[in-house]
Amino acid sequence: MPASDEAPDIASASVPATLATLRVNPETGLTRAEVDIRRKEHGYNEVAEQKEHPVLRFLGKFWGVSAWMLELIMILSAVLRKYSDLAVVGALLVVNAMLGFAQEHRAAGVVKTLRRRLQVGARVRREARWQVVPARELVPGDIVRVRPGDIIPADLKLLTGALSIDQSALTGESKDAEKAPGEVLSSGSVVRRGEGNGVVMLTGAQTYFGRTTELVQEARPKLHIEAVVAKVVRWLFVIVGTLLAVVAVLSLVRGAPLLEMAPLMLVLLMSAVPVALPVMFTVSMAVGSKELAKRGVLVTRLSAAEDAATMDVLCVDKTGTITMNQLAITGVIPLEHATESDVLFAGALASQEANQDPIDLAFLAAAKERHVFDGLPEVTPVSFAPFDAKNRRTEAVVEQQGQRLRVIKGAVRTVAEACGLQPPAIEKLEARVGESALKGYRTLAVARGPETGAAALVGLVTLYDPPRPDARQLIAALHDLGIPVKMLTGDALAVASEIAHGVGLPNIRRMEDLKAASAQAGNEAVDLLAGADGFAEVYPEDKYIVVHHLQAAGHVTGMTGDGVNDAPALRQAEVGIAVSTATDVAKGAASVVLTEPGLTNILALVEQGRTIYQRILTWIINKISRTILKAAFVAIAFVVTGKFVVSAFAMLLLVFMTDFAKIALATDRVRPSRNPETWNIGGFIAVSVVLGVAMVAETLLALWVGWSRFGLATDNNALYTFSFLMLLYFAVFSIVSARERRWFWATLPGKTLVAALMADALTGTALTFVGLPGLTPLPGWQTLAIFVYAMISCLVVNDAVKVAMIRWRAPDTVSTMPRTP
Repeated sequence: MPASDEAPDIASASVPATLATLRVNPETGLTRAEVDIRRKEHGYNEVAEQKEHPVLRFLGKFWGVSAWMLELIMILSAVLRKYSDLAVVGALLVVNAMLGFAQEHRAAGVVKTLRRRLQVGARVRREARWQVVPARELVPGDIVRVRPGDIIPADLKLLTGALSIDQSALTGESKDAEKAPGEVLSSGSVVRRGEGNGVVMLTGAQTYFGRTTELVQEARPKLHIEAVVAKVVRWLFVIVGTLLAVVAVLSLVRGAPLLEMAPLMLVLLMSAVPVALPVMFTVSMAVGSKELAKRGVLVTRLSAAEDAATMDVLCVDKTGTITMNQLAITGVIPLEHATESDVLFAGALASQEANQDPIDLAFLAAAKERHVFDGLPEVTPVSFAPFDAKNRRTEAVVEQQGQRLRVIKGAVRTVAEACGLQPPAIEKLEARVGESALKGYRTLAVARGPETGAAALVGLVTLYDPPRPDARQLIAALHDLGIPVKMLTGDALAVASEIAHGVGLPNIRRMEDLKAASAQAGNEAVDLLAGADGFAEVYPEDKYIVVHHLQAAGHVTGMTGDGVNDAPALRQAEVGIAVSTATDVAKGAASVVLTEPGLTNILALVEQGRTIYQRILTWIINKISRTILKAAFVAIAFVVTGKFVVSAFAMLLLVFMTDFAKIALATDRVRPSRNPETWNIGGFIAVSVVLGVAMVAETLLALWVGWSRFGLATDNNALYTFSFLMLLYFAVFSIVSARERRWFWATLPGKTLVAALMADALTGTALTFVGLPGLTPLPGWQTLAIFVYAMISCLVVNDAVKVAMIRWRAPDTVSTMPRTP
């Protein structure tokens, strides 16, 4: 139970007793002063996060494969009495830990910012006025309104209304619980049906289950590409391990002491370890998420942009995404002896402003504009049943001059059946509706009657929600990116077809057609989906069926949604997108939340996702080719010359300098592809291997020239420096080439990457002049010759090889979007 002595009393007390204990009037709520006082007493409505101490997180950087290898090298250096090596390797270990810690701290800051911007909200009555506040600001005694799709923001006692709530996340019980006034609603449960007001009893850690709901998920999710990289790294270990085994056997044959060569062998083995990989991925996702937030796209998990890169079909709601979500009444058709005012009177009474529903607001606005209620006796609401996808209508009971009246508005067939109309009369009504539907108008029926008797149909109302001005253009833009759009709507086929045709989606079908086809054997459902631009007469729960069939057909699916019933489809889709008006449950189920209506932000999401993908692909290409270069160059040179041509210390320096320079790829300027990406990157792995082999041949050729012309055979320190500078310059220029799928000059690198590569080249060159062990200054012309040779090899020869290989093994990737700014 909560750590509060009065909690059991409040939970079991009657509603009046609870309100008296909490000292609140449900008609006015708390004042601002009362809220401030109670917040000082109870704190914010949140459970304190158990944060790991920064020092412990920093010390954790000394635990892991790459850290263990460095520590083993330090032990070997101490045993061999190479204390200068020991000091430098120790310094590299600390720098490595500091860089990793700093970058992960940066990524955590992005997640923290996202959490601040994407919080569970609550409708609260304070000072007699309803307002929306972040749930963390609630205090005991606040009067809160909850509706379908809301996450209960604190422990509440229900005051009015009847609810059906889902407590499965708290209790494990899958069956929805029915709640009546006087019963307790636990924080974290979800409202499925009904609406009502409640009073906050307990907040934060004092709630029964002691949990709050976060819409932003884990900061370091498992990424698809990591599985690909893990497989690549395993093969690199096999290649490097095989080469080192050959070297070890030859060393024993030649009588070289194994202990002396162990540090270099460890460094080469470590070069296959993706030292900067976790930091690179985390920074890429964090930077991408930060950029998306500026463009109105909030991610609830950092891997969302990666998923968007592979999305190849997008299902969207019509309302608010393709249309303006600004419904207006375009016509009123009274029936029998009713007038237009009678129709709007009943329709407005069957609406509720507090819910901010577009249809309700349209009726209320029309009634106000036409002064329908002017001069009429006061009407008092008694009860209100909100729209439900199953009954497709709203219904209210009101009292006027002592008499109770029932009013209904909703789908024409639903309301007509509720009024007892016979099938011929209903068909006649629907024929009238069809005429309006051909113009894209949506038609609702309105009825009124006594509280307990049969209601009578009083009229029809046509509404129109115009398409967004940019909808057609944006749908075409998504199609150009290889992402066909499928529109989903609950509207009748005629209405849906008219709207869809205007935005370039001519082939709309009924949802029943898909269900009928899926019930048959064979591929009928897949064929139907392939030929359809969308579906009409869709219930919210049908969206899950659409996602399931698209995935069964091999598609990576995006799905937009806003309501509680959309949550299963949003969770099932690879890219679940909660629109700007979505409920808390929909936001929690989605991986992306839009802050503005329309499709513009989805375009930004796709572009950013593909940009991140290209950056990570550059890292993979470079990692594979350079690992092959380092290991094969040292191994083959040893077999030919009988010497290790680079010292363990120099190689270690090279690994860290170039690996962490590659973190700058996370902010590089790249060309996102015009086609959906894929995790099948076998073609690019082949490109990487060929580039690695080419660089091995080029460096061995340069070594032969230096060995025979520069006197490297007799000066080990000069040999080590020559090999170090050559591998360093090849590393720098190979990144410049690998970052572009076409010729390297097609786009300019980002400023951060240019700065990192220049710093790498200058620092590495300068280190040969400061007397570090195994490094000695070379004549200036030799250094310049190595630099020019590496540049020509990477940016002329290897770049041509890369372009030819990509055109052969990965031709689809050559078509790209315009350069990003």
